[in-house]
Amino acid sequence: MSDQTKSYIFAGAAVLCWSTVGSAFKLALREVDFMNLLFWSVAVSLLIFVAFTGFQKKWKLVARQTKKEIFMSAAMGFLNPFFYYFILFQAYDVLLAQEALTLNYLWPVVLVILSVPILKQKISLLSFVAILVSFAGSFVIATGGNILEFRFTNTYGVILALISTVVWALFWILNIKDKRDESVKLLMNFAFGFLYILIFSVVKGSLILPNLNGIIGVAYVGMFEMGITFFLWMKALSLSKTTAKVSNLIYFAPFISLFIVNITIGEEIKSATITGLVMIIGGILMQKFSGNQKQNKVS
Repeated sequence: MSDQTKSYIFAGAAVLCWSTVGSAFKLALREVDFMNLLFWSVAVSLLIFVAFTGFQKKWKLVARQTKKEIFMSAAMGFLNPFFYYFILFQAYDVLLAQEALTLNYLWPVVLVILSVPILKQKISLLSFVAILVSFAGSFVIATGGNILEFRFTNTYGVILALISTVVWALFWILNIKDKRDESVKLLMNFAFGFLYILIFSVVKGSLILPNLNGIIGVAYVGMFEMGITFFLWMKALSLSKTTAKVSNLIYFAPFISLFIVNITIGEEIKSATITGLVMIIGGILMQKFSGNQKQNKVS
């Protein structure tokens, strides 16, 4: 079996795992509040990262970090997992799963926008049009298709979902600048993130031990949203000849997610959700096409 074939297998497994988490969030939130989902799922994921670091024998890399790198993890850990999931879980708590998960896929668009002031990148005319298409798609979803009425299905939830895309995009911009080993970064980020979550939870006095269904829910989220799936995706990228060969597979995830949401939660998928999602993904693909054209002209 070739490395590229193995890459597709790992990437496919990661996409399938990520496709289930929208349903998993909603099911877990039926058993615990968003703060307990945050605390226990991040605790599970941190244990996974500790185990993987030991398995890969990378504790020496952890010990060799500079003060600047540790400070970077302190900042990144605040963004993700603490702040990002703090906002995202609240969005899932008040929105339909289909709305929250599709709005969350705006983050690549936000990443392009933020790259202009932070990374000093330029946006082409096609990229600008693509951004408008994606945001129009999010507007269709947020209004439930009632565009002319300009009425959001849940304004608070929509705002939370959109803020989560900004936080996630900022996190990945910082991640681009951090050249450390990916496993070390994940371990350090989640260690700091868990510390912030622990302090916040203790101050709020909101921690409880979940019931059996709650334990299953938070463990699943910790394993397959934040933990094991990160390593499946990293392995896929490391085995692939080019990032593009596997990165496009991620766009299957939201469509598979809608199917799973319908089956597991019983949400009837709105035509506005599908229309908006197609527009969002279409805008993202237009951006990628614009970027490829630019590279071809340069080369």
